[in-house]
Amino acid sequence: MIIDGVVILGLLTTLLYGLKLRQVAQQAPRLSQPSNLDLRSPLSSTVAVVVPAYNEANNVESCLKSILNSTSLPPEQLEVWLVDDQSTDETWAIAQALYQQLGDPRLKLLSGAPRPHTEVWVGKNWACAQVATLLTADYVLFLDADMRLKPGAIEAAVTAAVQENADLLSCAPAIVCGCWAEWLIQPLMIGVLLAGFPFAAVNDPQDETAFATGQFMLFRRSAYEAIGGHRSVAAEVVEDVTLAQQIKSNGFALRYRLGADLASVQMYDSWASIWEGWTKNLYLGCQRSLKTIAHLCLAILMTCTLPWVALGVLLRQAATGSIAIADGVAIALSIVTITLHYALRRTEEQIAHIPPRYWWLTPVGGVLIVAIAIGSAIKTETGWGWTWRGRSLRSSPLE
Repeated sequence: MIIDGVVILGLLTTLLYGLKLRQVAQQAPRLSQPSNLDLRSPLSSTVAVVVPAYNEANNVESCLKSILNSTSLPPEQLEVWLVDDQSTDETWAIAQALYQQLGDPRLKLLSGAPRPHTEVWVGKNWACAQVATLLTADYVLFLDADMRLKPGAIEAAVTAAVQENADLLSCAPAIVCGCWAEWLIQPLMIGVLLAGFPFAAVNDPQDETAFATGQFMLFRRSAYEAIGGHRSVAAEVVEDVTLAQQIKSNGFALRYRLGADLASVQMYDSWASIWEGWTKNLYLGCQRSLKTIAHLCLAILMTCTLPWVALGVLLRQAATGSIAIADGVAIALSIVTITLHYALRRTEEQIAHIPPRYWWLTPVGGVLIVAIAIGSAIKTETGWGWTWRGRSLRSSPLE
């Protein structure tokens, strides 16, 4: 009876989750390159692109090249700022070498100052706040160093922001997976975010739901300054969502779009970086609620892992003797649920361009996400091991 209950609950949660993802895929507005966009002189607005970087030696050159190569906007319309946030690797040296090599007047380098010892600054907020005082452009696009832009991305984003009168336009890029850990975790985690922050709710000015991805945040500079910029979220680990909340609560226009046609990102490249990255912010994304994180863990297990476990148990029972009709029905329902897992991955492919490769490892990914959720709660509440790129995220500036 217990196995039968698990099978039925797994099927129901998978169906509900699948319907939610399909709704997201159907309703999400997609930002793409307009076919009639003239890349030679498409904008009347000026744009500053800001890339904060801390120990991004593996990314900084490719990121900056992708930005500069994605557009032919002239120096009077475009500035691309690399802000080195006191990196301890070769990030700054690589950026300087690239600057000398390219000789592109649009590229600007800023060596960030040390963080104030008497203030709380976490993540990239200090780097962004420093460069913000130097910017005069109409729009400011904050990009993570692991982002890669495709041709026309900047023009398409600014054009959309102007046309929709958006004060903050954030885009969800295509997700690139490389190592096994990424294939196990990223598709499931991105699905959770897509279902948890539906585009329709985020884009509805009457709905309190606010979300943005810090990987791609295009601000109207006047609105960014009006809410206090990154200085106002200095101590916030999940600063992108907080900035989106401030934009919306202050009556500014928030727009959230799919941007997989214009940008891609490989967020992590190893199990260690995935563990550090998701444990950094998953619990905070659940509003620091143990109840919410417990519900998430249960939903993930019921959807991703237990249907496979139930099928294994039922097949083993069938192999050792005759089975009842109810057990045969349970086996059939388990197979239906597992088939739906593949369908879910195909839906995610439409949204985030993540191929359904290794979808049959979904049950393993479910267990790993539960481990990440528990680790995130422990780290956030205790401060033990709560870091990003080795930097402590504890609240006290003296720690």
